[in-house]
This record gives sequence, structure tokens and C-alpha cells, in this order.
Amino acid sequence: MPDKLSAILERSRQLGYLGPGEPAAHRAHAAAFIDAWDSCREAPPATFCDLGAGGGVPGLVLALHWPGTKSVLLEASSRRCSFLEAAILELGLATTVSVAPGRAETLARTSELEASFELVTARSFGPPAVVAECAARLLAPRGVLMVSEPPDAERTAARWPDEGLAMLALGPAVPSKASRHLVVIERAGPCPSRFPRRVGIPSKRPLF
Repeated sequence: MPDKLSAILERSRQLGYLGPGEPAAHRAHAAAFIDAWDSCREAPPATFCDLGAGGGVPGLVLALHWPGTKSVLLEASSRRCSFLEAAILELGLATTVSVAPGRAETLARTSELEASFELVTARSFGPPAVVAECAARLLAPRGVLMVSEPPDAERTAARWPDEGLAMLALGPAVPSKASRHLVVIERAGPCPSRFPRRVGIPSKRPLF
């Protein structure tokens, strides 16, 4: 019999919130974020935010693995937010995990979320420039952005140019030592006040 999380991820797949594949494959992909974090930090993150968390991966997987971590699942779709809220209750995570409904460009500027997260994760959230701009203001000092990417180091350098990331006070994108499917980007300084730009602009006029 599948456990609760597997059943939730299967529902997510049936609703079209996750791509094809068995729940076990999605969980294994999410576990790569855990391995990548463990390879660069000794303790679990005190806080993390999952961008575009509607399918539950990696957010729900990470929240279960780090039960003491305060987690925020950020999602623009109201239907996916409702799905996540029900999943959080079903998994008994309501004391540590919450859903932030809305657009990242707006939520990143709120007092509750700005510069609040040791870890920000993204899986299929958008192109690199959009992910970087939406995540930069969410990161706490020394915070880390981890993004699911194709396993190609040369392509990573082209997709995540150092000069583009520097505009957002982010360090270079480095392929994870633990998983070649992830890139790791550390906050290098405070996010400049003009970023992120208003809703929709990061995708319409990407920085790089």
C-alpha cells in the first residue's frame, strides 16, 4: 500500500500538477535537493521556500525530511494552493509548513518573506533569468538558491551567466557536487531595490 505522500503525489500527477512518471521517481528527484544541501551545509536549513510549488515536488518531500524547518510553498494558482493546503493537513505538517498564494514578484517584497530563507528551491518554475530574479529577494544572507537543470555543465554556464546573476547580487551558478541535475547559487549581497520588477516583467524582459 502506498504511503500518504506517494498517494498525494499520484493525485497531483492525475490533476496535471506533476509531469508523467511514478511518485517514486518524483520523490527521487526531490531527494537530490536534500543531497545537494547536505553537501554544502552541515545542518538542515532553518527556513526554505519552494517556488511554484503546486505539484508538491520538491516542497512536500523536503518538508517531511526536515520536520524542524519552517517552510513556505509559494504558488500563484489558487487550485494548486488548495491542493497543497489539503496535502499539508493530510501529512500533519501544518505547524511548520504554509502556503503563500500569489506571484513571486509581489510576495518577495512582503515583510513576511523578504530575505527570509536559507534555501530557495525551483523545479520547472521558469527560465533561469526569471527564477533568479524572483528568488533573489527571498534569500537570507548566505542563502542558497537550488534549481533543477539539465545535466550539462557547458550549457549551465550559458544559461546562468555570471554577469547576469551579479546584477541580482547572486554568485555564480555551480553544478551541485551531489547531483548533476541541480545548480547551486549563493546570495553574494543584498538584492538591489529594483528587483524583482513588477509582475510579468521578468519573463517579458529577462535580464539575461
